[in-house]
Amino acid sequence: MGSRMKPANGAMTLSEIKEFATFASATQRYVRRSLDIGLDRADAIERWSRDGVETASIRAQARLYVRLPAIRALLPDDTGLEAIEPFLAPLMTVTAFDLGQGRLTTFAAYRFLYERLIGAEVRPWLPAAFCSAAALPHLHPDLRRKLLQSISEAAATASGWSNRQPAFYPKWVEKVETTALPN
Repeated sequence: MGSRMKPANGAMTLSEIKEFATFASATQRYVRRSLDIGLDRADAIERWSRDGVETASIRAQARLYVRLPAIRALLPDDTGLEAIEPFLAPLMTVTAFDLGQGRLTTFAAYRFLYERLIGAEVRPWLPAAFCSAAALPHLHPDLRRKLLQSISEAAATASGWSNRQPAFYPKWVEKVETTALPN
């Protein structure tokens, strides 16, 4: 057979939904908020802000996320050292902000978000950006330890990465009022 077998899109989407479901509710909320900001899906302050502190955090995140189109454009085609600094420096800065918010507490949650913010092509660069940002002194030592311990050896030393784009992009879901069914 000349064609390669691929998993059905539905199965991959279901796998991504299951992964998202393993994240803590605060992480799920932060991922949805970040996707709204990073993909310009909705007014994040109106949708996500519960108080003045959160409004300030969303504004700061939006100021940093304006770098995302440039980060996407600078994504290196290869691992040549000359292409790393212009790409990795802004990626690490945005990563440091997100990790500093304390809602992305594992590499898996970080990877899940950044694959959607930037695209599948960023996968080879995520362990470096994550580990670099997770080791920065602005994070509490306990958070640094938790973050750095969350990246598996397999993720840190992978010899190859899938180029399949994510299929599941979690969104805000409005509450629906339920009515009692008649007996």
